[in-house]
Amino acid sequence: MKISIVALFKKYAPFFLAATIPICTHAQKSSKDPVLKPSAILASMQQVADWQLHNWDTGGFKRRKYDWTYAAAYTGLAELSVISKDKKYEALLLKIGEDLDWNTGARRFMADDYCVAQMYCKLYAIHKDEKMIAHFRQLADSIIQQPHTESLEWKPGITNREWAWCDALFMGPTALSYLSTVTGEKKYLDIATKLWWKTTDYLYDTAEHLYFRDGSYFDKKEKNGQKVFWSRGNGWVVAGLARVLENMPSNYPDRSRFIRLYKDMIARIGSLQQPDGSWHASLLDPDSYPIKETSGTGFYTYAIAWGINHKILDKKTYWPAAAKAWKALLDAVHADGKLGNVQPIGGAPDKVDVNSTDTYGVGAFLLAGSELYKMK
Repeated sequence: MKISIVALFKKYAPFFLAATIPICTHAQKSSKDPVLKPSAILASMQQVADWQLHNWDTGGFKRRKYDWTYAAAYTGLAELSVISKDKKYEALLLKIGEDLDWNTGARRFMADDYCVAQMYCKLYAIHKDEKMIAHFRQLADSIIQQPHTESLEWKPGITNREWAWCDALFMGPTALSYLSTVTGEKKYLDIATKLWWKTTDYLYDTAEHLYFRDGSYFDKKEKNGQKVFWSRGNGWVVAGLARVLENMPSNYPDRSRFIRLYKDMIARIGSLQQPDGSWHASLLDPDSYPIKETSGTGFYTYAIAWGINHKILDKKTYWPAAAKAWKALLDAVHADGKLGNVQPIGGAPDKVDVNSTDTYGVGAFLLAGSELYKMK
């Protein structure tokens, strides 16, 4: 069924008039480049988001609304809804939550299927409506009860039980860490931490400071002989790192370990940025995919800007990379707001073109913009 943005806004208008939505404050950035001004960043975010909303409104949802491809978009829309005065973005997220009865996907322990709970927790933080997190809280309690002793070798069904692929580090631990924040229950952050390090111990290459997508890539090589490290895959990881750290108290026992990992990855990723400011689909063989890829680039921009905003990264060192990356992302936005250069669904570096798009790319773009907008 098609969603009418106008209709759902009317439905929630009375509530929004009564509600107080926090608006992020910001200061002018030192750069004089007009595209880096907060007002310009917000305008670009709204242009891309509005294209996506129009696409959903006219074409409908092609997958189940809890699908990870949409859930990633919701994370960006949730951030936009906080800094925009236009209430339609939050109205849409509330409508989606209601349509799903605030539940996650059918595969109960599959991280992709509960990525949507990030959005539920963000909305709960504003509205304090217990139904928004009740189902996920029950699921999270059952995740804690699982043994999690199975090895992570890539085999049929493993994704239904364990975080055996690097993408899962954006889907699973993030949702659990947001749940920990909004409930005050440390146990949810504890299980996110435990399972994060299990996946990291298996998939993280300590020499390259990058993650293999899954165990099937350990022995694969790119055309130039380098190891296969997928841009969006590592984008999922660093964006996940930022969002877990966002929900991690300063005195949490493993915080320093997470920060070391984050800094090591960002330093390595920064060294792989291409001259145009983007990252290509393959991090170590960019010439085999000689065109910018915006989903990975969006997640990297978000993670770098987040680190600057939280004073984990040195601004003088990393701001030029973030600014250049944002300009590369803007260059991929079509006149009508469509975000191009998004690599299609997959698990490895692949071809991309100026017309390819998907909702997770939009989510990455909006996350990036949300942090750049807040930058002082």
